[in-house]
Amino acid sequence: MRIFLDTASMDEIRAGVRLGVVSGVTTNPSLMARESGVDFGETIRAICDLVRGPVSAEVTAPDAEGMVAQAREIARWSEYVVVKVPITAEGLAAISVLADEGIPTNATLIFSANQALLAALAGAAYVSPFVGRLDDINHDGMQVVVETAEIFERHDLDTQIIAASIRHPLHVTQAALAGAHIATVPYKVLMQMIQHPLTDRGIERFLADWAKFIG
Repeated sequence: MRIFLDTASMDEIRAGVRLGVVSGVTTNPSLMARESGVDFGETIRAICDLVRGPVSAEVTAPDAEGMVAQAREIARWSEYVVVKVPITAEGLAAISVLADEGIPTNATLIFSANQALLAALAGAAYVSPFVGRLDDINHDGMQVVVETAEIFERHDLDTQIIAASIRHPLHVTQAALAGAHIATVPYKVLMQMIQHPLTDRGIERFLADWAKFIG
């Protein structure tokens, strides 16, 4: 199980990498739009240089031909780039072409095990089921991860599962138990994973006892 950060903020990525637990980053057009005044290509290159692990950068063209053209350009930015492609009919066609060219892809906006299976068969290196967004509409988002992991294992598919749209630390635990290879988390959730009130209380007690010992 690996942890990626779901962000385009260089400050958050630097802080996460410093902890030694972040091995990749996922971005999307919405995350990029939050970072006002930045250049897409320059930002992705900077993230790749910092993380030195898989960094997902998303295409925006609606058709397979346009996706492939964008993906080829994005892939030139760094050896660590993974091209993010939406799971549509055009997206599957693009993933297939890119797989033949050796360009790794991350099939995004996955909401069913069937979509994940099709993306894997088309040649996606990663699939990203969106757990939180399914929970938002009263569906069990983690069940898609469970089903996808079982299908991939049973049929010996190499595609890795990225549990995405993670909303809280419990999602990360559930994703790990469900068989996801990766959870991509907001920086806030990463920080929440570290925290526990008993840890804080224990540190306070140790420091108080130590102060008595040396005083």
